Amino acid sequence: MAGLRDGAERTGIMVPDLTKLFDLKGRTAAITGAGGELCGMMAEALAALGVNVAILDIHAEKARTRETAIIERGGSARFFPCNVLRPAELQACFDEISALWEAPDILINGAGGNDPRGSTSCEFLEPGEAETPGLKTFFDLDYEGFRSVFDLNFLGTFLATRTFARGMLRRGRGAVLNISSMSAMTPLTQVAAYSAAKAAVSNFTRWLAVHFAHTGIRVNAIAPGFLLTEQLRFLHIDPQTGELTARARKVMAHTPMGRYGKPEELLGTVIWLLSDASAFVTGVVVPIDGGFSSYTI
Repeated sequence: MAGLRDGAERTGIMVPDLTKLFDLKGRTAAITGAGGELCGMMAEALAALGVNVAILDIHAEKARTRETAIIERGGSARFFPCNVLRPAELQACFDEISALWEAPDILINGAGGNDPRGSTSCEFLEPGEAETPGLKTFFDLDYEGFRSVFDLNFLGTFLATRTFARGMLRRGRGAVLNISSMSAMTPLTQVAAYSAAKAAVSNFTRWLAVHFAHTGIRVNAIAPGFLLTEQLRFLHIDPQTGELTARARKVMAHTPMGRYGKPEELLGTVIWLLSDASAFVTGVVVPIDGGFSSYTI
């Protein structure tokens, strides 16, 4: 490191203290969907770095379990019951968090998910199959199911950001991190509603980054690939044989690194995007996918 500094000084470039660049101690983060597996892990990681963590979730039992785990490890966390589609609840959470610690300068929009009513059962619709009993095509997608996926993933991100970014605006700084998906870049077959909703999240991330560019608020997103969470394990591994399903084998064939990601492999990018190490980074959607989004034939 000394040699690096000496060389930098000779060229007139000062290398900053790298430990300070990634330092998040004392900051306050609001994380929606923090009772879930991925955002709960982010909550625990940030708390371990000295961040005050507000756990916003509609599922109280999981959220309280996460809160307890953080506190038992010496971290600072509080659970706030919240439906991200209800502006009044979001505002109440903002007010309570601000009174407890301070207005959050970090927001992770993690509330999201899919609904089978917004997905088809087949990749391709063949001529003459539209009326086939038991086959679910585009024409069978349920309006309410499609809308619920879009509302939760996109409108939940929009509404939470609208509430919490006001506090960041008053402080003159803040970092918003949205959760997009591989399916936003190249839509995965079958999951029509989810793909459309996550594409909207990516587009909104870029739009808002420009809109906020003069305010000190940065807006970025991560696009996780296929991480072996409990939910994905259920979808991709046949419970009878323990083997990958046909769809899972397709995923592996299109992942250059040839494996599923580990949930904790998100954390490096998350910390980078929330910290001063990415002070000149806004409007990016970072794929964390083992090369999935780069591969073609």
